[in-house]
Amino acid sequence: MRLVEYADRDMLAIDVANVLAGALETALLHHETVSFAVPGGTTPGSVFDALCAANLEWYRVHVFPTDERCVDETDERSNAKLIKERLLTNRASSAVFLPLFGGGSTSDQNLAETEAMLAPHLPLSVLLLGMGGDMHTASLFPGMKGLEAALSSNAPVLTVARPETQPEARVSLTGQALDGALSKHLVIFGAEKREALERAMTLPPEEAPISAVVNNTNVYWAE
Repeated sequence: MRLVEYADRDMLAIDVANVLAGALETALLHHETVSFAVPGGTTPGSVFDALCAANLEWYRVHVFPTDERCVDETDERSNAKLIKERLLTNRASSAVFLPLFGGGSTSDQNLAETEAMLAPHLPLSVLLLGMGGDMHTASLFPGMKGLEAALSSNAPVLTVARPETQPEARVSLTGQALDGALSKHLVIFGAEKREALERAMTLPPEEAPISAVVNNTNVYWAE
């Protein structure tokens, strides 16, 4: 883990957008298409606002969420909605978006179809993560049912998460799919999350899921 500190969030957003654009550009030099998994939530929005203007061959970039709430894409809580509105605009509007949840149920069949769609795009070329104050990342929450299986070395690509603290089920990339990314980046804001990340480094993944995917990750922090 490599920690980079910034004086303010605006500076972080601009610099991280440049770093991610560089990582995508490098990946595009070696592959016809590349994959880019990104979080929802409030943290990445300012990074997306800067990154969407990057001069890349976006039509060769396949973007998908690290996780998704099982809600309609028009719902304000939808990660797809945020990603489309804040990242897949400007030059990045030509990127290919792959949804994790298309409506309906989270049946095994639907999950298998989504995994088959994602399989050609793994390992992830570039991964951007966020982290909650409870040390969850994507939708891998501490203590949730099925977490151990989702963090195991033989986990499938996706898991259905039903954390008791959340109002709806979620579809999430598993620990193995996240950790296998070739270029990994984590953005956190505030003293509370920095303390949580430091605490996570002393805890097992079942208590701090972020610790399962933070090896060889660039971490960007601003107050």
